[in-house]
Amino acid sequence: MPAMKRRKGLILAGGTGSRLFPITITTSKQLLPVYDKPMIYYPLSILMLAGISEIAIITSPDRLDSFKELLSDGRRLGLELEYILQPKPEGLAQAYLLAEDYLDGAPSAMILGDNIFYGHGLPEMLRATNAQSNRSTIFGYRVEDPTSFGVVGFDEFGRATSIEEKPKLPKSNYAATGLYFLNADASGRARAVRPSARGEMEITDLLSSYLDDELLRVQRLGRGYAWFDTGTHRSLLEAGDFVRTIEDRQGLKLGCIEEVAFQQGLIDVEQLLHLAGPLMKTSYGVYLRRVALEGTHRDVQDFRSIA
Repeated sequence: MPAMKRRKGLILAGGTGSRLFPITITTSKQLLPVYDKPMIYYPLSILMLAGISEIAIITSPDRLDSFKELLSDGRRLGLELEYILQPKPEGLAQAYLLAEDYLDGAPSAMILGDNIFYGHGLPEMLRATNAQSNRSTIFGYRVEDPTSFGVVGFDEFGRATSIEEKPKLPKSNYAATGLYFLNADASGRARAVRPSARGEMEITDLLSSYLDDELLRVQRLGRGYAWFDTGTHRSLLEAGDFVRTIEDRQGLKLGCIEEVAFQQGLIDVEQLLHLAGPLMKTSYGVYLRRVALEGTHRDVQDFRSIA
């Protein structure tokens, strides 16, 4: 039996960001600042915390150069970054068709480029989920108004029974977050997804195919977690305030990709100091230098990284 391929990461950073107009007319939503760093740092750090170093960013042709200027090929962080063009956004499930050649039969972890996660024990949960390469897992999060999300329904035993996109009568208050660990069948299953009434390949339809075959696990994130979908002006501001508050109180950065790379052993002290150099006029650069000089080897969980 051939060896199982290592899971690859996908960050969906396409779309027009129209809900954030006019601030996204000239730039990608995922390049907007969430407090002290670009939004895409947060989802990128989540994939890194899961132990994934081969990652593709899916974006539109007019935004490609901006992402390359920011992240290049990822080597400075010990990553292998590639870029996949999305000429026209046609739903979240489309990402698996666009990435089919890149994945080449490997399991994947896709995260939406505007999603931010935070919580104690999150890195351990991510690593454990990534280790189960033959399983598919998504994460549910309790929200006040589930009608704006994909909603997971559960039976009396807590087992997921349905996933519906923006239902008028939600079966629960648990939204399906924008983080999907799927097995190697994702691209093949995506080919069977037909456009919905709004003309999009819905991720809920793809996930439902896994659920129908009893191949999908829904991990509920409890009270100790925070999840932000920063797709509106209000949620973008709330996320920035949250990050600022946590960082000011703890003295630790959230979603800091350089620090995560150092903690994961992808780069060494000298490389971290080199990355800090051009940023020394900012508190971000000073923080990276402090981490490097401390030579810290605290557990990754101590950083409570948002991604």
